[in-house]
Amino acid sequence: MRHLPTYGGAVATETSAPEAPLKVLLPQILPALVVGVGSALLFLAISGIADQLEHVVWNTLPDALGIGRYSSLWIISVLTATGIAVGLVIWKVYGHAGPDPAEGGLGGPPVPPGVVPGLLLASTLGLAGGVSLGPEYPTIAAAIALTFWLGRMVRADVPGVFWVSLATAGTFGALFGTPVAAALVLSESLATRPGRPGPALWDRLFSPLLAAGAGAMTTQLADHPSFNMGLPPLNDPGYEDVLAALIVATLAALFGLLSCYAFPYVHRAFQRMRHPMVMLPAGGLVLGLLGALGGQLTLFKGLTETKELVQSIGSYDSGELTKLTVVKSAALLVAASCGFVGGRVFPAVFIGASFGLLAQALVPEINPTVAVSSAVLGILLAHTRQGWVSLFVAAVIAGSPPLVALLVLASLPAWLVVTGRPEMELDQHGASVH
Repeated sequence: MRHLPTYGGAVATETSAPEAPLKVLLPQILPALVVGVGSALLFLAISGIADQLEHVVWNTLPDALGIGRYSSLWIISVLTATGIAVGLVIWKVYGHAGPDPAEGGLGGPPVPPGVVPGLLLASTLGLAGGVSLGPEYPTIAAAIALTFWLGRMVRADVPGVFWVSLATAGTFGALFGTPVAAALVLSESLATRPGRPGPALWDRLFSPLLAAGAGAMTTQLADHPSFNMGLPPLNDPGYEDVLAALIVATLAALFGLLSCYAFPYVHRAFQRMRHPMVMLPAGGLVLGLLGALGGQLTLFKGLTETKELVQSIGSYDSGELTKLTVVKSAALLVAASCGFVGGRVFPAVFIGASFGLLAQALVPEINPTVAVSSAVLGILLAHTRQGWVSLFVAAVIAGSPPLVALLVLASLPAWLVVTGRPEMELDQHGASVH
């Protein structure tokens, strides 16, 4: 489950696509639309349930008990209880909530459908309980499993990789509210390699992009998601902005690599505890202590908290921003290591935003939009090794089209820093993926 699979030849085979692309592409429209909408509805259902449960746990219960909603005692208690609850799911529910999340990337081979309920339950409990992980990994894994299973039941003659591609693209579209992210991610996997002729790239992208568009529109119509953080626009970047972006993105990438290097060791330390009812409660306790230290902003997946942080530029000094950056990084590292089910993209966005604001606090001459977007770019490159997604998220957060060219330049030295280095993902032997 380390990388997105190669989708070439899913339906449009190397010989059929050039001969009759229309004949190949038209039958893909209906399944792509169905899978895209279904992936979006799955994401919305998980997010909706998690939000409702989060409200009960962090608002209704502490108010009823007369305890401060985000007091240190409540944060530590809730995170520890979340560890116990998720540990019980992984221990007792069929399928143990899927493979070790430390070995999971954005996509991968489908798990058996019977594993999906436990996977989603563990993820929902973690999201509601304030664990520093996002919904992307479990949502994509569940969508792939269900789409593959149902697709093969309906059309056993269609290669399974076709259904995997639709589910991955549809969920990416739903998660980011736009099909562009899916197109960029899949283009890295679908590009024809030298000496390996095949159908045109856009023919290969046709059905996944349609699924991504359907997923994105479903999410937009139902929930109106937005990555716009309210940063001031940068309409005319200058040479000083280019220099700042290059430096901040590179430093952020170096900081992000610290977690990647530490990941196998922290994961191994939790694995020595062997049983999920020891690993998860211990991890929950550590997360609770970190949450008590870092405060409310360092809890949860991080997207809402990122907006709150960015919209209060100047309200936090460099010491407070250092604490937020370090605590959230440690929380993501622990949550990903001890067995909680979730993704790392959204928490990494928060880490990047706080790192960027720290850079801007230390050097006030840096434009805050340049600082935040460049740092998000560097952290995501280190944590995901997905160049297009990192650029896309950083550009969307900036909300400033002229900044895209600057971010592309900033990604180059940051990429030189992270390429070939350990990723924040482990192989089946617990070693870092490079």
